[in-house]
Amino acid sequence: MGLLDGLLGQLGGANQIGQIAGQFGISEEQVQAAVAALGKAHPEPGDTVASAAQTTGLSADTLQGILGQIGGEDALGQISQLIDRDGDGNPVNDIMGMAGKLFGN
Repeated sequence: MGLLDGLLGQLGGANQIGQIAGQFGISEEQVQAAVAALGKAHPEPGDTVASAAQTTGLSADTLQGILGQIGGEDALGQISQLIDRDGDGNPVNDIMGMAGKLFGN
């Protein structure tokens, strides 16, 4: 179980990534990339889904569906807060720090 599985599990149940992947006919890796892109785009100005679509290459309809499955914008706020440990509005540096710890860097 990855970090994202754990976060999504807190929001809606075990193996939610696999369930979402099956529902939309995409891989679990694409779901993970989609949720990460949505979470990153959430605090930024502009349309969250459009920004994530540009980042992932997934359609806006697919991303909107994923967003609905994880609980909408409110859930993205919760994911962003869980990931953005230092509260600077940029979860990417925190994710990279967590990955560095996992891989010993």
